[in-house]
Amino acid sequence: MSDEVSAFRQALTDGIRYWEPRRIVYNLVLAAVVAVHALRAWMGPGLTVTIDTVFVLFLLWVLANVAYCAAYVVEIPAQLSGFKAQWLKVRIAAFVVGLVFAAILAHYFSQGIFRPDI
Repeated sequence: MSDEVSAFRQALTDGIRYWEPRRIVYNLVLAAVVAVHALRAWMGPGLTVTIDTVFVLFLLWVLANVAYCAAYVVEIPAQLSGFKAQWLKVRIAAFVVGLVFAAILAHYFSQGIFRPDI
């Protein structure tokens, strides 16, 4: 195996080892945001959940997880660059910024789904 392939494989393995356990936290936070909106709607005038609502939530969950994969677009080149040591120290910031961004998007989408009158 060439050195480039070996380096790529190591970067990919390290990236998966880092990012995939955090995907659980990411999904739990987004689920909590959606659950809060659903609970508020249920406590208000009433929550109407149709099969279309379930389909939309499933679609958004899949899209959120596809968006999570964008971390690898930054992770792999950063690890293969001369900035690997610095990247490994600050990639938690990329996770936090991405998580906050995704939670804000989940907030607005959930508002539209569960409280379209707002």
